[in-house]
Amino acid sequence: MSKAISQVPLAVNEPVNSYEPGSPEVKSLIDTYKKMWAEKVEIPMIINGKEVKTDTKVQLQSPQDHAHDFGFYYQGGMQHVDDAINAALAAKQEWNELGWEQRAAIFLKAADLLAGPYRDVINAATMIGQSKNVHQAEIDAACEFIDFLRFNVEFMTEMYAEQPVSDNGIWNRVEYRPLEGFCFAVTPFNFTAISGNLPTCMAMLGNVVVWKPSDKQVYSAKVIMDVLTEAGLPAGVINMIFTDGKETAEKVLAHRDFAGLHFTGSTKVFQGMWKMIGDNIHNYRTYPRIVGETGGKDFVIAHPSANVEAVATALVRGAFEYQGQKCSAASRAYVPKSLWADVKKVMETQMNSIKVGSPEDTSNFVNAVIDKNSFEKCKGYIDRANASGEATVAIGGKYDDSKGWFVHPTVIETTNPHYESMVEEIFGPILSIYVYEDQDWKETLKLVDSTSPYSLTGSVFSQDRYAINEAYKALENASGNFYINDKPTGAVVGQQPFGGGRASGTNDKAGSKMNLLRWVSVRSVKETFVSPKNYKYPYLG
Repeated sequence: MSKAISQVPLAVNEPVNSYEPGSPEVKSLIDTYKKMWAEKVEIPMIINGKEVKTDTKVQLQSPQDHAHDFGFYYQGGMQHVDDAINAALAAKQEWNELGWEQRAAIFLKAADLLAGPYRDVINAATMIGQSKNVHQAEIDAACEFIDFLRFNVEFMTEMYAEQPVSDNGIWNRVEYRPLEGFCFAVTPFNFTAISGNLPTCMAMLGNVVVWKPSDKQVYSAKVIMDVLTEAGLPAGVINMIFTDGKETAEKVLAHRDFAGLHFTGSTKVFQGMWKMIGDNIHNYRTYPRIVGETGGKDFVIAHPSANVEAVATALVRGAFEYQGQKCSAASRAYVPKSLWADVKKVMETQMNSIKVGSPEDTSNFVNAVIDKNSFEKCKGYIDRANASGEATVAIGGKYDDSKGWFVHPTVIETTNPHYESMVEEIFGPILSIYVYEDQDWKETLKLVDSTSPYSLTGSVFSQDRYAINEAYKALENASGNFYINDKPTGAVVGQQPFGGGRASGTNDKAGSKMNLLRWVSVRSVKETFVSPKNYKYPYLG
């Protein structure tokens, strides 16, 4: 491979703005937020590099003020899905033939645009459309997305540089080609970075993409496309559509040239799409790649030796940052009886200081859940816990939908380790606690492992290295990302490759070279310089 492969800019994690009160950074961001809040935005689909508008306009609502109208997006139909597929396939050959370094340059430029002139814009769009506070928007929409773009370029070049050994008289090499056909990216509302990474990492490797973002994340998705367009992404390489999810999946997954699915979303939807692919397997030109990250019922288990303040802080941050709407959020915790009273006291003190409200007020730690359905789901868990004979609302439990979809941080304590909120994925600011007898540590580890079908993230807190090792071994299949004395959220690109197994997904580790390998088809090439002229081997005499 070319020596230039080792000369790409070395990826380092993007520095995080602190947004301290009164700082120029926070003033600039909030000014941008207010300006964008007052605007009426119009968001078209992007197919073959062109804006596509329809007669169907869908109003955009902000979770923190559901009566506020800040614009609309154009909803498409199945003809637009066909158009997007056709545009991708038409762009494929020219995009494939572009040198890897030319593709890399586009995404490195996009990263620099996000780090500079678009930083406030993508953060503000995430705050308005997805109700993230300044810190959560910064670490997601700006820093993590920038990291994905830069590190993926570095991972790509490392991958291309990996070549087989060659014996005397021959030259062996491998060619990392894009998949044969087009790829389909389906992305969630909760992370702008994931929404940007799923289509771009496939495109970076020469693939062409049909991208369907969540209808709750349309505003920041528009900014992503604006950035990619300004960075020089050719028409047709990534096509963004706003169409019905089920109908779109049925059409895309039945297409002969469908080559790969990159998905983040609900387990039920992912399983349904996998079944569709299985039903259509005889139609495809090639076996499709399937990469998915779905849900989690993420755990924290504290050993009796654990530090009380560390456990309490990890639970407050891990469960309630971004309203518990991270797939990695702490959702169930197992605390020994000897520690629970002290842990609860620290949690109450911290939670009583938490402010809830709009992201425009940067002193608010918790903002709104994404929509009415999420609000009603959270309300139901709180109401049922209040009425239950085996659970109580130990801390919090308030909710208010008069202006926005606000659910206050809530801790449910239960005497039943299989109570509904200990088992079911909630995706809201609700943490369930089971208090176990100190002597039941080993049995509780088995309980943690067997309670949930998911296996995404988990944490153990202990000052006893033998206990840490016990948890490390007992819970080896219970989480794809395992944390020791830290909250189970906050995986950083290039540092903690992210993904889980069991019902949580295919564990293909976003933020690492492992994920990129899924989007290439490798051809091995052997060239012999002096070819044999006789069939006889030496043993034949």
